Amino acid sequence: MTSIALLTIIAYLGAAFLLWLTARQTDARLHFRLPAFSAASLAMVGNAILIYQNAYLEHVMGLNMSVFNALSAIFWLSSLITIITSLRSPVENILLVLLPLTSLSVFLAQFFPDHSIVLHARNPALDAHIFISLVAYALITLGAVQALMLAWQHRALHDRHPSGLVRLMPPMESVEQLMFRFITVGFILLTLALATGFLFVDSIFAQHLVHKTILSVISWVVFFGLLIGRHFAGWRGKTAVYWTLTGFSTLILAYFGTKIALEWVFHVR
Repeated sequence: MTSIALLTIIAYLGAAFLLWLTARQTDARLHFRLPAFSAASLAMVGNAILIYQNAYLEHVMGLNMSVFNALSAIFWLSSLITIITSLRSPVENILLVLLPLTSLSVFLAQFFPDHSIVLHARNPALDAHIFISLVAYALITLGAVQALMLAWQHRALHDRHPSGLVRLMPPMESVEQLMFRFITVGFILLTLALATGFLFVDSIFAQHLVHKTILSVISWVVFFGLLIGRHFAGWRGKTAVYWTLTGFSTLILAYFGTKIALEWVFHVR
């Protein structure tokens, strides 16, 4: 697994480097898009193997969703969704940031494991709930990345000094449309994740999930307000960016903030 992890990290970083070379080229003959996506695809396969080996503990029929395992799964899903989306939309420049972050998550999950966080009594319904939750987090993460790109473009336009990286980004309208697509689908899955989550929580207070639940619901309300504002008031630009990043920050605090506090600070298993 260590060899697979190292090869996966190298493949992710190599793919990001090839995409960076491609983004800087004006000569189509010098584009490295196909080799980059081939390297990224190989990395995705290696990453999937590592996630399965690290998260699914078959010898105890348990699930290890420690902080770094969850982080690796979310970034893997984010990269996979971006690669699939790039087949129809010009979003591969997101991978310039996403692939290095995904390689970092692989490094943390593989070389800083925590095998004490085990959720026993796995069943297909619980696995489905966890998968829906992870996909929702991945999509909302991509929406937040698009929001940061949009904020960067707005600032560069206001300062009238666009940098080289800004010029490599898609048009602002395309970035904004894609942001709302990610947020909309992510919101639907987040709604489903919250609804199904209550089916597996016998006692929220007994399982130390009250803070996570409250923050997740607050995040859901923020994204609901964003989509309502977009539909009825035409929210866009800085307003959309502010609401997106607020909802994303609250969701990250709900999931990772709670896990870090319980697992690392209070050592609650």
